[in-house]
Amino acid sequence: MVTPGGLVVLTDRRSAAGPLVEVVAAAVRGGAGWVVLRERDLPYGRRTALRDELRAVVPAGRLIVAGPDPLGGDAVHLAAADPVPAGVPLVGRSCHGTESMSGVDYVTLSPIYPTATKPGYGPALGAREAAVLAGTVPWLALGGIDSASRAAECAAAGAAGIAVLGAIMRAADPERAARLLAGAFAAAAAERPAGSGVRDTAPGAGRGGSAGVGGGSGGPDTAPGAGRGGSAGAGGGFSGAEATVSAGWEVSA
Repeated sequence: MVTPGGLVVLTDRRSAAGPLVEVVAAAVRGGAGWVVLRERDLPYGRRTALRDELRAVVPAGRLIVAGPDPLGGDAVHLAAADPVPAGVPLVGRSCHGTESMSGVDYVTLSPIYPTATKPGYGPALGAREAAVLAGTVPWLALGGIDSASRAAECAAAGAAGIAVLGAIMRAADPERAARLLAGAFAAAAAERPAGSGVRDTAPGAGRGGSAGVGGGSGGPDTAPGAGRGGSAGAGGGFSGAEATVSAGWEVSA
């Protein structure tokens, strides 16, 4: 098993433009390689049923469950205060610039840009600052990634991938939106100079490390691009007319 990379889709049934499983399936067709099942407010039975439905459309081994209970799976994504569960091979955590990054395999850093999903949430870190904060921990950029240029900027900064909610969930055409973002990220990642990309590390490599971070902009003095790489898996390029996930797509984080 590897850590997440490329386009990672976060679910939100309340903002989805269509039935959640259909939106996710379309995003996967467009190049999304990983999906994070959120919906933490659902009763256990409904959440496990949704897990099973998503497993049918998500690539094998690429469904991550948000929260410390993996629902019988082998990957979890934790909030800042969630305990690390025992016996789960792949563990990620949401970070915002002040939390310790030890004990997990990868982190999401947010918000990278201002986000319509959480208005006023921030301040925005920016892709380069996020890379410095992450140090050697594989990281996903999250928040406000709604255009090809932003996806490419995150790739150039050394992100392993981009974690996207609103720009996929609210899109009138989630497959096209996913193809745009995944393709832009993959193209920019392929242009990173040799040796500047993120390393291919096995799950568990980041656990027990000392990669804590200071508050605000006072992160560790490490070079950007030291995380883990991943391919977006999207095919084809994109035109200037598609440079922003918009045209009625209800973009956001």
